[in-house]
Amino acid sequence: MSIDVASFTPGWSLAGGMMIGAAAAVLVLFNGRIAGISGILGGLLGTPRNDAGWRLAFLAGLVGAPVLAGLLGQSIVPDIQAGWTETLIAGALVGIGTRYGNGCTSGHGVCGISRGSIRSLCATATFMASGFLTVFVTRHLLGG
Repeated sequence: MSIDVASFTPGWSLAGGMMIGAAAAVLVLFNGRIAGISGILGGLLGTPRNDAGWRLAFLAGLVGAPVLAGLLGQSIVPDIQAGWTETLIAGALVGIGTRYGNGCTSGHGVCGISRGSIRSLCATATFMASGFLTVFVTRHLLGG
């Protein structure tokens, strides 16, 4: 196994993680809301509520940050080695899993574990195990 040193950016990764944690903490401390993306988006798509403003602002920041990075010269286009069909199927499966799991990776992994939620701990362990298994199968059993 080798590390692509040009893509290995622990400083930027740490800074990004700290910003995600800070955003989640600010949202729960000042708004009493959990920063799970599926719940935030689902709240906009469901029954009309009085809280659409902060939901739109949060999602605008989520989309706007990489756009701003792109405008500042950072490469924001990931190298995905899959076609549109595989990507759409994967996205649909993630959406289905989010509904069955009562939340997404950000909600469970960042917010749920920090609140001491056993359900989130189990969900995050399942996400990680599934990812490990997928990489093992595709790299070692399928010859990828």
